[in-house]
Amino acid sequence: MRIAIISGGSRGIGEEISKTFMESGYKVIIGSRSEPKFKLSNESVWVKMDATTQSGHEKLFTEAKRESGFIQTYINNVGYSEWRSIENVDQTFIDHMFSTNLFSTIYGCKVAAENLTSGGNIINISSIAGKRGTKNNSIYCATKFGVNGFTQALAKELGKKDIRVNAICPVLIKTEGLLEALGKESSPASNRIDNFFNIFIKQQVALSSLPNSKDVGKLCLFLASPDASSITGQCINLDSGVIPS
Repeated sequence: MRIAIISGGSRGIGEEISKTFMESGYKVIIGSRSEPKFKLSNESVWVKMDATTQSGHEKLFTEAKRESGFIQTYINNVGYSEWRSIENVDQTFIDHMFSTNLFSTIYGCKVAAENLTSGGNIINISSIAGKRGTKNNSIYCATKFGVNGFTQALAKELGKKDIRVNAICPVLIKTEGLLEALGKESSPASNRIDNFFNIFIKQQVALSSLPNSKDVGKLCLFLASPDASSITGQCINLDSGVIPS
């Protein structure tokens, strides 16, 4: 049985990624601080871990190696979003944002590179905020630009081991975490979230709607498959045409 390891796989986008892989026959090792509220299938397991530490990711591989099957895919999905103007940014905010969004990805990739065998692949969940800057979003954008650059560099490094490394850059995905972030004063929506989405779709989206968490899961599944065997070092926009590239 194929095994996929997913950090941050218990809620939000991670929940749909986990469900998509389980529905496709994978055994999934879900790593997160909080236990999944959805039913696990295919002998999948949850591991309580801290993705901001290298030891947290090592814990996931230790569990995966206890299971029978080929560890094929490692997905770094842990992330945190919050808008803040630069005058309101402090050391605590910077440290939390970088450790959650960037350092967790670096540690996950480091451990995966040491443990995945030939033919394995790594997928980092980034953001279109890693492709362009937006107001009051400088620190988040910095972390996601970092994820994208790291992904491209690591793909060059691990290619000789036949390990592919890609990133997915979604636009605004309606999750509990994003809606909470959009409700804060410095966000582009503040207390006008529905109106914000309507205007965003009308003015910036090529299609008539935004992608959802399931779309992220499906793209992860494709990138993990043999059909994507020649795709590496890519930071793929999943944005309904917000940033054509």
